[in-house]
Amino acid sequence: MPLLRDADLAEAFDHAARSYDALVATNPGYHAHLRRSARRLGLPRDGTGLRVLDLGCGTGASTAALATVLPGADITAVDASAGMLRRAAARRWARPVRFVHAPVERLAEAGVNGPFDAVFAAYLLRNATDPDAVLATAHRLLAPYGRLAVHEYALSGRAAHRAVWSAVCGGLLLPVATLLGDGALYRHLWRSVLGFDTADALGRRVARAGFERARVLPLPGWQTGITHTVVARRPTGGREPGSETEEGEDAVWRPGTTW
Repeated sequence: MPLLRDADLAEAFDHAARSYDALVATNPGYHAHLRRSARRLGLPRDGTGLRVLDLGCGTGASTAALATVLPGADITAVDASAGMLRRAAARRWARPVRFVHAPVERLAEAGVNGPFDAVFAAYLLRNATDPDAVLATAHRLLAPYGRLAVHEYALSGRAAHRAVWSAVCGGLLLPVATLLGDGALYRHLWRSVLGFDTADALGRRVARAGFERARVLPLPGWQTGITHTVVARRPTGGREPGSETEEGEDAVWRPGTTW
């Protein structure tokens, strides 16, 4: 079965929106991990006066993480699924959030313009037809030294972690999702992780997109070796996305556990 893309994927998320949060609730640490990745942006104070873009906000879990960690920030949250976005907008927010229905490649048409002080992208890149284009958009929308956090299922490359991921999907998520009529989406989500970058490859991808000080950071619990945060920043006056430094594409990427 091929992966779902673009309009087909957005339609599948539309249908699954009604039960998505309930399935997410069965994942221990899901919300805590999003908050941890939001803190890893390393933004000062409580975010007052800062503009933050949440790319692929879904039903608003990532947006809620940002709002908790950065209660003073002005948050713009975008998603290509109207159904998911409606659920996000229906949440109670302590501070107004701007929600925008648009795919990443059409943000300018939807009136989403930079510069932003930070871009947060949770569970987005592996679902994108062109993840490099998504990173290029984030780079373009960030202010100089603006921060990027990519929170993603990106496996370590070890067979044990691939086995755990498949066991969780096959033993819990897929049977329940199939009963709910969303089996195609969750099969896509399972397979999209297996076919996507390893954690180290994702770090290199972010570096190739023109970001500096990229770090690949682990997350705890059962998702150790399965979910990672890649944090980086846009340089000021540095190389353009897709170009290479004289030392090669890996020169600006370093694996590590601190930001």
